[in-house]
Amino acid sequence: MRRLLSLLLPLAASLTARAQTTRATQPLALVPNAQAELALQNGDYLLLEVGAYHYTGDDYSNQGVAAVSYEHFWSPNWSWGGRVLATYYGGSSTTVVPEVLLRHRSAVGPLTFGQRLSVERRFYSNNSAGNQNWARLRLDLEKIIPLGGADPATGLALRPRLSFEAATHLRLQKNDNEPSDRFIQYTNLRAEIGVRTGAQFDFTPWFAYGTNYIVTLPQYDSKGNQTAGGNLNTRTPLLGLDVRFTFGAGLGAAGRQQLPTQH
Repeated sequence: MRRLLSLLLPLAASLTARAQTTRATQPLALVPNAQAELALQNGDYLLLEVGAYHYTGDDYSNQGVAAVSYEHFWSPNWSWGGRVLATYYGGSSTTVVPEVLLRHRSAVGPLTFGQRLSVERRFYSNNSAGNQNWARLRLDLEKIIPLGGADPATGLALRPRLSFEAATHLRLQKNDNEPSDRFIQYTNLRAEIGVRTGAQFDFTPWFAYGTNYIVTLPQYDSKGNQTAGGNLNTRTPLLGLDVRFTFGAGLGAAGRQQLPTQH
């Protein structure tokens, strides 16, 4: 029995060390975003957007983003669409991400509950990590609060909203030289208050925490204690402002839904 314990205790200590998680917080990122939404007569929309990620820390490269989206509503609750996003990393590299999404929105008491499921393919210009497939699931709750007796659909209103998104890297087969993945690699928790001034203009200040879940190579001292590596959670606070201009023949379309600025 003593011999068995002497074998099991170092193994248990090793497993415990491997399960340790290190947490780190990155500098605040400022995220301005400008959008132009073309409302179509059938209730669909075409969206163009440009933005940036400006990190307040000196050792972090700023990023520029641009995207075009289209979404079709085939019922009051269901829609599907596509999006192509391009991200520029300090002018040195670019990532292009085409995405296909399915969305469902329904009333839960006085709130609107949204679910957004998407699959994307990431193409890297430097191709150091290889092109990757990702899946995302976003859940959100929101409420539109008309102000001063305004029209609930187009008038002055507040739009408080809370959303949570999780993303995972999809791999059918892992090569021996590829790093390990955790089940979820990224999450984003976002709180916002949209302000709609009319049918053609609204803006949304928001705050979020984005977290990357990484596996790094563990390192141990001579006594088997982990000194570095293992699971690493890096959290980045984000402070953003979305500004949206809406125009087109479908502005007054019956039953048209204008989605939150976090499309």
